[in-house]
Amino acid sequence: MELLPVRPTVKLPAQAFTGDAYLTPIRQPAGLSRMTVALVRFTPGARTNWHAHAVGQTLHVTEGVGLVGVRDGSVLRIHAGETVLCPPGEEHWHGAAAGTFMSHLAMLESSGDGSDPTTWLEPVTDDDYRRADER
Repeated sequence: MELLPVRPTVKLPAQAFTGDAYLTPIRQPAGLSRMTVALVRFTPGARTNWHAHAVGQTLHVTEGVGLVGVRDGSVLRIHAGETVLCPPGEEHWHGAAAGTFMSHLAMLESSGDGSDPTTWLEPVTDDDYRRADER
């Protein structure tokens, strides 16, 4: 058994996020494990760019209300206690609803070949975000 210390929280880069979002690392791949886990906190209206994960992603909401959108225009409104499974290769975005903070555990695996498990794409437009939040 091993107790891991709390790691410093970092502000996430504007190149991949709109608004203010912060990440506290929890677990990085080590040994046989390919799992990455982080607590991500979004301020109201903050969101990721469009992106996809080679092996998929699991999001477990710990606080607030958020949004998860996919390319076909579908949007999920997510709440504390709910979990979203994003399948491998699905282009999506996620973030806080306009009037609330949202925090989630982001869990993903690497493919094991040393490549980045996340492919970052363009920002979600303000208009697309507003339409998603109005649903």
